Amino acid sequence: MLTRKLGPWQLSAIGIGCMNPSWSGGTALEPGTRASSAIPALHAAMDAGITFFDTADIYAPTWNSYGHNERFVAEALRTWSGTKEQKAKIVIATKGGIARRPGEVWGRNGSLDYLLRAVEASASRLGVEKIQLWQHHRLDPTIEFETQFENVLALKQQGLIDQIGVSNYNAKQLEIAVKLGGRPEQGGVVSVQNELSPRYRHELDVLSFCEKHGIAFLPWSPLGGSTNKAEVTAGKVGVFETIGAKYGVSPYATALAWLLKLSPTILPIPGATRVESVLDCVSAVSIDLSDEDFKTLNDSLPESVPASPELLPAPVYRA
Repeated sequence: MLTRKLGPWQLSAIGIGCMNPSWSGGTALEPGTRASSAIPALHAAMDAGITFFDTADIYAPTWNSYGHNERFVAEALRTWSGTKEQKAKIVIATKGGIARRPGEVWGRNGSLDYLLRAVEASASRLGVEKIQLWQHHRLDPTIEFETQFENVLALKQQGLIDQIGVSNYNAKQLEIAVKLGGRPEQGGVVSVQNELSPRYRHELDVLSFCEKHGIAFLPWSPLGGSTNKAEVTAGKVGVFETIGAKYGVSPYATALAWLLKLSPTILPIPGATRVESVLDCVSAVSIDLSDEDFKTLNDSLPESVPASPELLPAPVYRA
């Protein structure tokens, strides 16, 4: 299995984003499909050498089932047939900072009290004393940026998390976070989880910053999201299929291979709820795209869709 560096770990070059099984209508919600599809899909990933799995406290079908996906991922690891040594190589990342209240009222909360309670709850659901990688999921627009990132740093200082990551930060925010907390080798920010795919190519300055400072870039929705996967081939007709056929893989595996070649700091986290989907994702690591094929794919890319609203509203900076 090809590997990539993420903080202190050398992990599989492709991880699995675990949200889909716990979303409304997800396979983890039905006991039958949970046993026949959702759990086996994660087991297949582990069997294939995938060592990185991404979840979040907010991944749940309803506001009062908060943490559903964390419990699901913990169950998958617990019931996997791997050895103790193999399980020790698995890194589970989770996220927090999004609030969800009765009536499905969504919001952000970057206060220290909220984040402390969120991390403690996540650790309990995952069945761990210390979370391996905790990522700040969304910024709270009501709290100065520097203050809420200092709250994130406090989680590590209090021994609740091992490594710090961030999600949906722009380049300026990431630069300040690194100034406040340090680079990976200094015990600071080790990962950034922002959207990136053949159809969505904003914030490439964030990717450049990650390359310069040794920070792993974890693209969410690397295939464009479950409702937009068809747009992988929205450029010149059939290019991803044609290149994929050349390497004996699907156009989606080709898209993951494109991301892997785009930057050595990228570790994609596609979502997969079926064994077949997992194995298709895994096939991407065996592809060594030629420079010519990479250029052909780049030339075929559709215009990037509008920037995601996930970065807005943004918090103000400290005066």
